Amino acid sequence: MSVSVRIPTILRTYTGGAAEVNAEGATLRDVLQKLDADFPGIGARILDETGKIRRFVNVYVGDEDVRFADNLDTATPAGAQISIIPAVAGG
Repeated sequence: MSVSVRIPTILRTYTGGAAEVNAEGATLRDVLQKLDADFPGIGARILDETGKIRRFVNVYVGDEDVRFADNLDTATPAGAQISIIPAVAGG
């Protein structure tokens, strides 16, 4: 199932500057694996060494924060939009 993934500016070096890319997968886990296969290294910036979404990265499937859904097992229906949003700190 094809979905679109919105890439934050800080990760666009992995996608050749593309702000949005297409990927396939039935779950968020599948989509992120495909994304990392197509754009090597991007997965390590989204997932930690245990395979969980990094603490300061928010991921949405549509308008739903996956932390309050099924995390990496959240379904990604065809046409869904996935947004990867790194937390921003400052003072």
